Amino acid sequence: MSSSSDSKSNNLATAKSILSAVGSIAASIVVVRGVAQDFIPPEFQDYLFSGLRSFFSRFSNQLTVVIEEFDGLGTNEIYAAAAAYLGPKISPNTRRLKISKPEKEKHMNITMERGEEITDFFHGQKFKWVWICRKIETSHNFYNPRDMNSTMRSEVRSFELTFHKKNRGLALDSYLPFISKEVEVKKHEKKTIKIFTVDYENMYNLNDMWNPVTLDHPAKFETLAMDTHQKDVIMRDLERFLRRREYYRKVGKAWKRGYLLYGPPGTGKSSLIAAMANYLNFDVYDLELTELRRNSDLRKLLLATANKSILVVEDIDCTIDFQERLATRATTSVTPFHSREDNQVTLSGFLNFVDGLWSSCGDERIIVFTTNYIERLDPALLRPGRMDMHINMSYCTPCGFRLLASNYLDIKDHPMFEEIQDLLLNARVTPAEVAEQLLKDDEPRDALQGLIDLLHKKMRQNEEVEAESAQQQEQA
Repeated sequence: MSSSSDSKSNNLATAKSILSAVGSIAASIVVVRGVAQDFIPPEFQDYLFSGLRSFFSRFSNQLTVVIEEFDGLGTNEIYAAAAAYLGPKISPNTRRLKISKPEKEKHMNITMERGEEITDFFHGQKFKWVWICRKIETSHNFYNPRDMNSTMRSEVRSFELTFHKKNRGLALDSYLPFISKEVEVKKHEKKTIKIFTVDYENMYNLNDMWNPVTLDHPAKFETLAMDTHQKDVIMRDLERFLRRREYYRKVGKAWKRGYLLYGPPGTGKSSLIAAMANYLNFDVYDLELTELRRNSDLRKLLLATANKSILVVEDIDCTIDFQERLATRATTSVTPFHSREDNQVTLSGFLNFVDGLWSSCGDERIIVFTTNYIERLDPALLRPGRMDMHINMSYCTPCGFRLLASNYLDIKDHPMFEEIQDLLLNARVTPAEVAEQLLKDDEPRDALQGLIDLLHKKMRQNEEVEAESAQQQEQA
């Protein structure tokens, strides 16, 4: 009995000694780590901790994947995706995060701090991330293109992803692809829409050809003064386009969609483009062809545009006189004029970028042409396959007027609506003119009466124009 009690006492003492030793070691590690972070320079910390991790990994069933920031001289897409994916995540071990907000951006950027660890779970399996930043000595006389993308010229950054060896296939085949796809979706949702204009002074630098500015246009399909059915058709077409990536690949077509907006000035063509950008969360590239000197410049500009974007060429009938130019180039042999023509964008060159081989250099893109006079366009621009939808931006309709009255006067109905809607059928007034009139008075009755006066004036002007036109035809 006494022997059994002594044995239990000895076992208990041994267990206490082991626990005490383990606790002491753990406490020592915590102290050493804290001291190291406070007093040891960061570059030595990296060597110390990476060495310890390397030592203990020899006795572990864990596998570590190193994801460096650069792949040769190019960026590593997996690294960029991991940085964006891990930024908003916080684990119990996370102690420090970095937060920034670029000027005129809607959302804050959250990133890990150097040396921090984040634990993530995927399909019930554990994945541990560590952000490693190591400083190296570099010569000031040596130019390294990678320095442009680093926060410090002497810093090499990478992620270390650690997981159980049995999950190697899950990590490489499912987890990392999931991160890339998830980041792409989140990045698109949080993106601040930009409108890009050409920087003609940097035409030979692909990274600086386009100048971005935040597009803070409030236009939405709900507020556009268009026929309700027409808006629904456009929205359904856009949604259908986004869903059909695999279909476009199946039939061998570039994943793009073309729209031609035509109608009188002031009918809302620019507002429709802004509404499309807000609806899709796509950036807008505003291309002014009159400033381009040759087809090669156009090719460079289009190659520098990003996916998920809208390329806009406004007033295409005024931008390039396609019909006259090709006819003149085919018949003239005068050297000075021929040289001048060679320095401008041609119809054949332009159309090659719209639906030729160069049109496939990118995905999920929309091309929008606008014109006030569709009858002036070259038939080559109007044939099937170039512009998928022709959208007539007409004068203000009764449906459009009711929407404008709701937007500007906050009224859904009024006794004067019936007279206004009858006048709109013959007045030929644009939505911009109606909106301008509704802005002049805060009192709905006064604003509507001013609109009625405007519509009567427009009708008299239209009658005078028609009479004058009839008279000229008789004289002819």
